[in-house]
Amino acid sequence: MSPEALGLIQLFLLTAAIFIGFPTAFTLLALGFVFGYLGFGHIVFDLMVQRAFFVMTNDVLISIVLFIFMGFVVERSGILDRLFRTILVISGPLPGSLALSTVLTSTIFAMATGIIGASVTVMGLMAAPAMIKAGYDTKLSAGVVCAGGCLGILIPPSILLIVYAATAGISAVKLYAAALFPGFILAGLYVGYVIMRAMINPSLCPKLPRELTDVPLGQVVYELLTSFFPLAVLIAAVLGAILFGLATPSEAAGAGALASLLLAAAYRALNFQMLKESVFLCARATAMVCFLFIGSWTFSAVFALLGGQGVIENLFLRMNLSSTMFLILTQFIIFLLGWPLEWTEIIIIFVPIFLPLLKTFEVDPIFFGILVALNTQTAFNTPPVAMAAFYLKGVAPPHVTLADIFRGALPFVWMVFMAMALVYIFPELVLWLPDYLYAAR
Repeated sequence: MSPEALGLIQLFLLTAAIFIGFPTAFTLLALGFVFGYLGFGHIVFDLMVQRAFFVMTNDVLISIVLFIFMGFVVERSGILDRLFRTILVISGPLPGSLALSTVLTSTIFAMATGIIGASVTVMGLMAAPAMIKAGYDTKLSAGVVCAGGCLGILIPPSILLIVYAATAGISAVKLYAAALFPGFILAGLYVGYVIMRAMINPSLCPKLPRELTDVPLGQVVYELLTSFFPLAVLIAAVLGAILFGLATPSEAAGAGALASLLLAAAYRALNFQMLKESVFLCARATAMVCFLFIGSWTFSAVFALLGGQGVIENLFLRMNLSSTMFLILTQFIIFLLGWPLEWTEIIIIFVPIFLPLLKTFEVDPIFFGILVALNTQTAFNTPPVAMAAFYLKGVAPPHVTLADIFRGALPFVWMVFMAMALVYIFPELVLWLPDYLYAAR
């Protein structure tokens, strides 16, 4: 059997194993070992050791650990609850104020962490019952929580963007700069959709009682000073240090993790139990990412050495695709992969298949990465996997069904497609800021 045939069988078995439900990281390692040994003998063991050493010494990946830790500390210190109440006080007179507060709180939380499960769960516990109690439409309430909770995939400090940067070998800092405008545009589309629905059909979003909207100015200022501004300063300091070159992502993430502990202490929420839970959850999430990296890079190296990557590249080249058609096809494939797979598997396993083709089709890897980050948000809200829907179902009131959640999230999936179209039509939305900030570097 030819090496190329072995490579294609390796890819087919990986896809089948993932669909069946085998653990992805260990499936990658097992297939890499077996087919590597079949293809070029004991050298595969040296290859695996080199890949593991590379992952453990990759400075960029350190920031993943620290950003995840910062996110869990912020989530478990009660900061988001204060922030939600503050935004609700400010947005009280607007149509759909509870839903708007949910989207805006999720956006700010996304800028503090890229942990999707934590964001959806917290907002599901805090905002979903409040909206349903206020008489909001169940489907709209569920859709707002799921869509807002997924903004952390795109808005810095997105863990996905760090993983993509390490996989593609490009600057995570430039990716962060490129993601800012698309992230805020997507959040703006969500806000616009909520206001539009509330104005067209006020019964979906009943007005809040006067005691919640008629708040004295002094109380509003106090709420801003004690809840919004501390977190805003933390976020601005961390992201500003990264974007303006004052610190590397790892250094800024370390400072942010320390600042989040100090902020939790200031709110009298820092205790041993909270710290233990944050460390445990951070270690568990980090271990998953590291195992995926070791497995995927071992698998992809074996796949490329066997010639499987060359077969895929030749297949695309023989199609005589234009750059536009290449982008449409790859994004469609990624969208379909999002139905059964999570973003980690898409970014680490399948996106590297397309990366060598970007230069051929004259596609900027940063531009491609932002499209992928936008696209993978649909994976959290489209069945059968739809992790955001399952996160919400786990904490939502019993009468909220998965069908309600899926139907509520669908309009927001269409808005993701709108954002992708805007990014493609106006690529400056992605490329202008990194070019402006780092043109001379």
